[in-house]
Amino acid sequence: MEQDAVKTAVIFKAFCDENRIKILQLLQGGEKCACMLLDEMNITQPTLSHHMKILCDSGIVRGRKEGKWMHYSISEAGIECAEKYLNSLKNSREDNNNE
Repeated sequence: MEQDAVKTAVIFKAFCDENRIKILQLLQGGEKCACMLLDEMNITQPTLSHHMKILCDSGIVRGRKEGKWMHYSISEAGIECAEKYLNSLKNSREDNNNE
């Protein structure tokens, strides 16, 4: 149970920053190179790396290296995990309201 709480906290930490939300919005259109994200975000490379580490550690985003560049995309499995947790909260609340 404790491990689930830690994993869930890491997932939702990814959503708790305006820059990370902007990155996710950019990735909704498909895979993007880090250089494209840098251009769109108007942030420094170290700042982007910090945000991408949090997003990748959460499982919401996955990265792959191609040459010297990293390419990022949204992870369906990561999104499903977050969605599953939110649905469990919603379902437990609905169950409690029906009692």
